[in-house]
Amino acid sequence: MRIGHGYDVHRLVPGRKLMLGGVEIPGELGTLGHSDGDAPLHALIDAMLGACAMGDIGKLFPDSDDAYLDIDSKILLKRAADLLRERGYEISNADVTIILQRPRLAPYIEDMRRAIALAAHVPTDRISVKATTEEKLGFTGSSEGVAAHAVVLMQEI
Repeated sequence: MRIGHGYDVHRLVPGRKLMLGGVEIPGELGTLGHSDGDAPLHALIDAMLGACAMGDIGKLFPDSDDAYLDIDSKILLKRAADLLRERGYEISNADVTIILQRPRLAPYIEDMRRAIALAAHVPTDRISVKATTEEKLGFTGSSEGVAAHAVVLMQEI
């Protein structure tokens, strides 16, 4: 067993989709990023790669490569999961926390769990997604950005 932690942030801006946990969330602001800016998936990928001592998302999918421009982060998660599977690892369980003032994410949590599980090739009951606010404090509380933490336990297969 190997444990990893990931963290990611993205600025919120008008004119972009709000992609969180592989799900498009309706709203006025979206995530700015080279890819689709899905902070929870990026944090999870970092946690998976870190657990297996394989670097981070920027090493595997550099933002200097236009192949990843506006790419759906579920594709990146699938590629990372495939690579780790080739090396003999899969997710035993993952716990993802999204920090965002608004919109309220509770109605989308189960869809996120399913999207993550599908992309990572694991059962949904291995994936936990939670959301919280920061009581209007900091950059997430003022709706300038979104942050996400992920902790993952990788198991040998």
